[in-house]
Amino acid sequence: MSQPALQEGPRARHRSHDQSATCGDALAHGRAVLELEAAALATLARALDGDFTRAVALMQGLEGRVVCTGMGKSGHIARKIAATLSSTGTPAMYVHPGEASHGDLGMITAKDAVLALSNSGETAELKDLILYTRRFAIPLIAMIGRRDSTLGREAEVALVLPDFTEACPLGLAPTTSTTAMLALGDALAVALLQSAGFTPQHFAVFHPGGKLGSQLMRVEQLMRGPADLPLVTPDCPMSEALVVMTEKCLGCVGVTATDGRLLGIVTDGDIRRRMGPDLLHRTAGELMTEGPLTIAPDVLAVEALTTMNGKAITVLFVVRDGVPVGAVHLHDCLRAGIA
Repeated sequence: MSQPALQEGPRARHRSHDQSATCGDALAHGRAVLELEAAALATLARALDGDFTRAVALMQGLEGRVVCTGMGKSGHIARKIAATLSSTGTPAMYVHPGEASHGDLGMITAKDAVLALSNSGETAELKDLILYTRRFAIPLIAMIGRRDSTLGREAEVALVLPDFTEACPLGLAPTTSTTAMLALGDALAVALLQSAGFTPQHFAVFHPGGKLGSQLMRVEQLMRGPADLPLVTPDCPMSEALVVMTEKCLGCVGVTATDGRLLGIVTDGDIRRRMGPDLLHRTAGELMTEGPLTIAPDVLAVEALTTMNGKAITVLFVVRDGVPVGAVHLHDCLRAGIA
């Protein structure tokens, strides 16, 4: 008995349709989406007005956090906005609107403000959260597509998106609207960052791990301290200077004046170039290179690495007011992930 034919699913029918979606079609569709969304962002930039300024001022004056919320795709964007705000100096968190109705409203305090995302402004899951903010006088900022929506009417500040055409050809999947929300969240975060005088040093505090953390590390965070410095006086015989150099394992020795200032440096290369029968009877002051390159402790470690690579050297003395307080080796930078 013959087996009944299996019904083809939509993916199978699509594959059997003469492979009509060629590579060229895909490129054209992809470029059309990006061009549409880029044009939408340009429109959004021109549409920013006093409501944006008021939203920034409201968030800047908070004692608590910016509580970001949204449902579905808007929720994913709200999570990202919360993460960006937190990493740039504005404490923020995400609360799921569905979970809020089941106890998570307790995470929101009177010192907070709520940033609610909804293109329609009528998201049912936001109802209880909106009512909670009204009951306890918690500031509400709306990021919406319609000012006359429920969310738009209830919010102290409404950031209204222009009337966009979704990049989805069916006009159903949130695409252009969510891209605009994401960009508007970035605009809020950067405006707050600049208003607060947020610096790379602050950024490093919030990003101690990963590549960002290593790139923002300061020299003083990885330098070898005073106890590890190979230092001698100008009249020190090279026989003794070599012992100090070997003990400290930096491949050099610093030469300091009586007041502690760094006068010069003797490196492995200096010794090789001046090798001779009288080497051990000469002094460090005779062999040293005067005025060596140094670096300050508060400089980014990546700058130290750039200097060492550019000058083909492997170590820099770290000085404060001319006095060596540490040293940073090329290998220290590489071990810290700075490259």
